[in-house]
Amino acid sequence: MSQTNVSAIKTSGFERRPFESFDKESAFVLITGLLLLVLMPQYSEVYTLITATIYISLCILAVSLGLVWGYGGIFCLGQAAFFGLGGYTYAIAALNLGDTTLGAMAAVIVPMIFAAALGYFIFWGRIGDVYVGVITLTVTLIFVRFLNGSAGDNYSIGSVPLGGFNGIPMTPQLTTLDGSGTPLSTQAIFVISLAALMLVYFICRLFLSSHTGRTMIAIRENELRAELLGYDVRLIKLLTFTLGGGIAGLAGLLFANALTVTPGMFSLTNTVQIVIWVLIGGRLSLLGPIFGCLFVQMISAQLGVSGLLNPEIVLGVILIIFVLFVPNGAVPTLYQMAERGLNRLKRGGHGK
Repeated sequence: MSQTNVSAIKTSGFERRPFESFDKESAFVLITGLLLLVLMPQYSEVYTLITATIYISLCILAVSLGLVWGYGGIFCLGQAAFFGLGGYTYAIAALNLGDTTLGAMAAVIVPMIFAAALGYFIFWGRIGDVYVGVITLTVTLIFVRFLNGSAGDNYSIGSVPLGGFNGIPMTPQLTTLDGSGTPLSTQAIFVISLAALMLVYFICRLFLSSHTGRTMIAIRENELRAELLGYDVRLIKLLTFTLGGGIAGLAGLLFANALTVTPGMFSLTNTVQIVIWVLIGGRLSLLGPIFGCLFVQMISAQLGVSGLLNPEIVLGVILIIFVLFVPNGAVPTLYQMAERGLNRLKRGGHGK
């Protein structure tokens, strides 16, 4: 029974597209990424590269929720917790150990361990989807409350004070691997960040095209049926949740190299924004969360500079429009429109 092909659990519409369009979408990501890697460091100012690095780190964070929620069906409101945990872990480990490489490794490993521990209690406890969101949101708010009140000498890990709402302003930048301790340039940090985004994208692609990834989607579509077919639903969910936590931790590491780590990384605003990015871009595509993140961040930045309209009101209106009229999100909808257009052209050609 357990060897039954998971493809027998049918999915609808766009669900097959991540595998059918693997080559085209991957080629687009690869070519675009390589062009940006070559051109931006040469022709962009330092401020532009720092801003781009921040956006890239947030795109990675968006992809983490896109994987966990969009493909895994796990409505997690704790990605901001893993994001902030990655940033704080990097700063604390790098300052205590005097090695940013070890700090970077810890920034990914610690959120994964935390996600695995939290996910174990959630999934083995058979907690419902709504309560998963409530629990992960509660964990995030606990982090915010604790770190905001962590000012003073009593709140330190090793030699690093947590700093309360000011965070850890002396967060070091990544250094070269030759042991000299020379901080990497802004251009190098940007290149690493963009390369990390591409790597995350392709890792997620490989995961989704694997047997485990297909099983994960089948579980999202019909968890009971997948379990009756002999699949370990709890283990697949835990693997997805843990991978999402590690990706969010990586995003926190890169964000810490562009700015500093503060309790704001865990904030409720961050938590809600991540969900908005995925909803606007589309849960059924890995490009969707990236597009949604860039779209929202750019609009917010422009509205903030102009001062004409309140960014929160505008984004609220945009979200309502997408939920009502573009429920699948921008990228999946564009794919569907392009497919319909191609089909019409083919039918027209055959008619002639």
